Amino acid sequence: MRKALLLTALFLFVLNVFAQSDGSQQNLLGKSGTFAITGATIVTVSGGIIENGVVIIENGKIAAVGQNVSIPSKAEVINARGLFVYPGMIDAATTLGLVEIPLGANGTVDVSEVGDNNANAKAIVGINPHSSHVNVARINGVTTVLSMPTGGLISGQAAVINLWGSTQAQMAVVPTFALVVNFPRVAAFGSDFGQQQMDFNEAIRRRDQQLENLKRIFKDAGNYARAKEAYIKDKTLPAPKTDVKLEALIPYVRAERPVIFTAERERDIRAAVKFIEEFKLKGIILGGQEAWRAADVLKNVPVIYTNIFRLPVREDDPYDYLFEAPSKMLQAGIRFAIATSDGGANVRDLPYQAGMAVAFGLPKEEALKAVTLYPAQILGIADRLGSIEVGKIANIVVTDGDILDPRTNIKYLFINGRLMPLTSRHTELYERFKDRR
Repeated sequence: MRKALLLTALFLFVLNVFAQSDGSQQNLLGKSGTFAITGATIVTVSGGIIENGVVIIENGKIAAVGQNVSIPSKAEVINARGLFVYPGMIDAATTLGLVEIPLGANGTVDVSEVGDNNANAKAIVGINPHSSHVNVARINGVTTVLSMPTGGLISGQAAVINLWGSTQAQMAVVPTFALVVNFPRVAAFGSDFGQQQMDFNEAIRRRDQQLENLKRIFKDAGNYARAKEAYIKDKTLPAPKTDVKLEALIPYVRAERPVIFTAERERDIRAAVKFIEEFKLKGIILGGQEAWRAADVLKNVPVIYTNIFRLPVREDDPYDYLFEAPSKMLQAGIRFAIATSDGGANVRDLPYQAGMAVAFGLPKEEALKAVTLYPAQILGIADRLGSIEVGKIANIVVTDGDILDPRTNIKYLFINGRLMPLTSRHTELYERFKDRR
C-alpha cells in the first residue's frame, strides 16, 4: 500500500510539473480592437520624436500618428503620459521556436538535418508556436524574429515570424525568407576536449573541398532551373527529373530571395562576397566579427552582426574588440543590424546588446535603428515593420524609459495590433515564489 501511494504521489507530481511547463500561457493571444495611446513621447525611428503624441491602432495596423489626432469614439484609450512608444524590436538571427531545451531533451530540438544540402528544409514547418521562449522574448519588447535552421553546408530556409499566434501560419511574416549557408572556413581545432590540432594545410584543403562542393550545388541548381524553363517552352525536350533540393534552390540562384552566409573573419567574409558576385546572388553576411575590415567589398551586402556578447577570439585582441565593431561598421558605411543569434532563451537580451554597442561608440539613434528599422530593411519587411508609420503593422512597445536600458519596464505591448498580456514563464515563477522567506 505504501509503494502504491508513493507511486501515485510521484505520478501526480510529474503531471503537475508537465502542466506547469506546457507553455499553455502561449495561448493567451491578447485582445483585438481599436486603441488610442495618448500623451506619450513617440519614438518613430524613421521620422523623429513626437512629444505628447497619439498613436491610433485599428484593424491590426497603425491608423494615425501625431499630436493633433482625432480619437475614434470606439477606441480604448491608454493614457501614456510620461511613457515612451517604440516600434517592436526585430532580432534578425535566432533559432527561436526550433529549440526549447538544448541539452537533455532531444525531442525539443529541431534545428538541423543530416547531409550537406538541406535547401528543402523549412524552419517555418518546425517552429513551435507554444514555445515558452516566445513570451519571454516579446514581453521585453522583441516582437519579430528571423528563425533559421543550422548545421550542414546548406542548412535550409529561414522564416520571419511575429511572436504572436497559435499556428505557424498565424506567426509567419515571410514564411520562406532566405537560404542559410554555412560558408566554408579554415578550422584547425585545438587540443581542448581531447581534439587533436589539425594541420593548417589540411584545414585549407578541407575548406577548399567544401567550397568546391558548394559551387557544384549552386551550378547544378542553375542548370536544373534552365532545364525546367526549356522544358516548359518546348515539351519535345526530355523532362528533367524532379529533385526537391535543387527545386528549393531555384529562387535563390535566380536572386529572387536572399542567401545568408555565415562568416566571421575578414578572409571568409571576402570569400563569401566573391561567391555572391560570382553567382549573382542577393547576399547577406551573418556573424561579421571583422566585417568592418572588409568594408570595401560590403557596399551592397548587409551584415547581421551577432557578436556583442561574445569574447574576442584571439588572445591579443582588445577586450572591447567585438563591442566596438558596430560603431566601426557605421563609420565604414556598412549596412548592418544587431542580432543575438540565440536559440530563444536570451533573445530578450537584444535591447541590451544594442545598448552595449552604444557604450562603445555607436550613437544611440543608430543602435535603436540597428534593432528596429535596419533589420526590417535587411529582411525586406520595412514596408510593414521597423518604425511607427501609418499603414504599418501595429507592433508597438510602450515603456517607462529608454528601451535599450535594462532598468526600463515594458508597460504595454501590441503585436499585430493586439494588446498582449505581459506574462511569461518568468513572470509566473516570480509571482509564485516572490513571497517565500
